[in-house]
Amino acid sequence: MGSFVIGAGFAAAAAVAAGYQSMAPTGQCYGRAFTGLRRGSRQLALTFDDGPNDPHTLRLLEVLSRHNVKATFFLIGRYVKQRPDIARELVRAGHIVGNHTFNHPNLIFASARETTMQLRDCEQALIDAVGEHSRLFRPPFGGRRPGTLKIARALGLEPVMWNVTGWDWKGKPAEYVETRISQQIRGGDVILLHDGGHAAFGADRSQTVIAADRLIATYCAQGYEFVTIPEMMHENAGSNLSSVAC
Repeated sequence: MGSFVIGAGFAAAAAVAAGYQSMAPTGQCYGRAFTGLRRGSRQLALTFDDGPNDPHTLRLLEVLSRHNVKATFFLIGRYVKQRPDIARELVRAGHIVGNHTFNHPNLIFASARETTMQLRDCEQALIDAVGEHSRLFRPPFGGRRPGTLKIARALGLEPVMWNVTGWDWKGKPAEYVETRISQQIRGGDVILLHDGGHAAFGADRSQTVIAADRLIATYCAQGYEFVTIPEMMHENAGSNLSSVAC
């Protein structure tokens, strides 16, 4: 009986660990994903998910232009097909666009076939809208299973996660988003924000726009440099930050 209880305990612990790794932004057990530089770097990377979105992606473009900052946008394919003009504006302004699947499913529950189709369809939407673009990919919700990132790499995509988030998808005020992010910044961070919403086009991200404006001003004043994910990866030179090791 004792050995059965111990075995059951180990099985439960393994299930909990597997569940954590499937969603943990900095977890690396299900495949390597870029999450930033070593603590103490003076670089920060702003990343925005779930666009393009009207009008808030365009308002973010105005904020970023005013601060002369470039960011990385992970776009949903069906929104790109709906508003390819916004995707083109992002690229025209010098920002990086990446793959966030075609319609934002949680890939934990997706078959290999569905995952492949989601990534390919989003890539095609991006190619149709902007032509050549980055090979970056971020899984929706951060969700992945053991084969997810293997499929992405087989398609030539480079997985990118994050290590700082403002929880802005919950519609929180800008002050809340700023505070949450400021509590996590250590330098070398990949910051997750949202310029759209996966449930429907046109999500209100006005508070994210305000928060981004203030965060850029605050951290530029402290001597930080905002860079794109490819720029940060180049600086990284193969020394990826991994907060959760196996």
